[in-house]
Amino acid sequence: MSTLTGAFRRYPVVAATILIGLLGLLLWAAGLPVAVQWLFSGLGLVVVGSQSAGMIRRMRHGAFGVDLLAILALIATILVGEYVATLLIVLMLSGGAALEDFAAGRAQRELRTLLDRVPQVAHLLRDGSADVEDVPATLVRVGDLLLVRPAEIVPVDAELVSAVAAFDESSLTGESLPVERRAGDPVLSGSINGQAAATVRATALAADSQYQQIVALVAEAAASKAPVVRLADRYAVPFTAVALLLAGLAWYVADDPVRFAEVLVVATPCPLLLAAPIAFMGGMSRAARTGIIVKGGGVLEKLDRARTVVFDKTGTLTHGTPAIARVSPEPPFAEEELLTLAASTEQYSSHVLAASVLAAADRRDLTLLRTESAAEVPAHGVTARFGDREVVVGKLAFVAEHAPDAYPADLAGGELAIYLAVDGRFAGFLVAADQLRDNARATVLALAKLGVQESMMLTGDARPAANHIARLVGITRVRADCLPADKVDAVRAIRERPVIMVGDGVNDAPVLAVADVGIAMGAKGATAASESADAVILLDDLSRAARAVAIGRDTVRIALQSIWLGIALSIGLMIVAAFGLIPATTGALLQEAVDLATILNALRAIGGRRDARARGVAARIPPATRTVPARI
Repeated sequence: MSTLTGAFRRYPVVAATILIGLLGLLLWAAGLPVAVQWLFSGLGLVVVGSQSAGMIRRMRHGAFGVDLLAILALIATILVGEYVATLLIVLMLSGGAALEDFAAGRAQRELRTLLDRVPQVAHLLRDGSADVEDVPATLVRVGDLLLVRPAEIVPVDAELVSAVAAFDESSLTGESLPVERRAGDPVLSGSINGQAAATVRATALAADSQYQQIVALVAEAAASKAPVVRLADRYAVPFTAVALLLAGLAWYVADDPVRFAEVLVVATPCPLLLAAPIAFMGGMSRAARTGIIVKGGGVLEKLDRARTVVFDKTGTLTHGTPAIARVSPEPPFAEEELLTLAASTEQYSSHVLAASVLAAADRRDLTLLRTESAAEVPAHGVTARFGDREVVVGKLAFVAEHAPDAYPADLAGGELAIYLAVDGRFAGFLVAADQLRDNARATVLALAKLGVQESMMLTGDARPAANHIARLVGITRVRADCLPADKVDAVRAIRERPVIMVGDGVNDAPVLAVADVGIAMGAKGATAASESADAVILLDDLSRAARAVAIGRDTVRIALQSIWLGIALSIGLMIVAAFGLIPATTGALLQEAVDLATILNALRAIGGRRDARARGVAARIPPATRTVPARI
């Protein structure tokens, strides 16, 4: 009952129309058809008045839509006494808008469920004691001492109090590898703490922190977007002109004003009012089934017309977490032996890359060694003894203290080396890097086949790493070392529009908002990115971006087919009615048959069989590789 009451409050015109229709049935059963006519016609006049005010405001700004024909059709049915048709037109007019609003509201609720998982709490340390008090991040004051637990988000801008700590700043800066900070170094809000708990001192309020500055940029970018023109409005003016021309000619030739009304009765704009909302609602439902939340029908329309796609690098084209890319042993060591020794030593380390080494060993089913003797020098490395062998793992300088023959690895952009020494001799190194998604190149090719020919990469990462990934994926246009504002400027400068932007981090939120269609990879719950995007991919699967475009194209095609079907049938009926062969009452009934045909055709956008075929095609695109994430 509460759900029904809420629906009535949200859509009062639809609710009033249904209630008045039920009351009319009772009056008709009581033998009071005149009262029914006055009741239905009165509702029509109220709707004409309310719709006319909005229509006049839009017309003053040069916007002509389907409203004009709807108002003329209502007036015509009232004048000729077709009050049942009056009620049906009011229901279709209000129902089309309600369907659009309902579909968008459902998408927002599903997205809100995802975003509510992000913690907004700070752990306050009172008076330097060990007692922790959980408070909302908005209540943190400058100078407050905060505890940031492992894998938690830093709530406000701060400086590090602990001796050393590592943070994942990939969602803010695009840097995929963890960043080490020492006591006194700044720590950005929105970054993620590493494996060990850290103590920080707040240097800014939540409202003034880096995260909030990005959110403010999001609001500014979103406000600059042009409003979406409803698909039906593009056909409303010519359809209205044709209807009025035929009705006027019929009146002139027959010298009978009733003929004018009879033509307009079968020219009601219900196919235009219903086709696009129902098709878009079906498309949004279809997208949700495939793990894509689309925030409105206009998004599907822009996806259909998209000409350029822009990708972020870290977390979008790549996994966003470091993994062991290669093992380079020095003779006489072999790869598996070196990795076994490294993982056996790193299991006693709290460094953020330790999990990457352990995950690499686990994928090869290696058996780790155990020891009672292990010592870590924070931010430098670990020393462990296995039997009579001493193993040192860590940075080059640390390992070189134990093995003078150690030398630096030849690294590509975005790579980091972990060095090993065994019994005072250099044993080799492991290279960690952010791995390219297996389906990244296939996704770019799939988008090109769908008509999105232009591709570009925008990243805050360094140019060598960006160029390397771009070559592997097949993207020719690259801008590296970008701040959030630089990304916004770059997207605004693109001429081949509409533009799709695909990103995942907080630093992508402003550019997702300013792009014609922003698609957020929301599987990791990046709040700002998901809030500002037009569509959110709930799965860690880049190929869903191409699926979203395919669904947009299917949906718009079906919407247009439904609109043209309704227009063609309506024009056919108008021509017949112009010769006086269709009475107004019969015309109203025939028009409802046209509406039914339009609705049934638009419902094909739900796309069960097309999804089955799409899954067969998508099977050729490799899914995102499942990896064990680093503990960062």
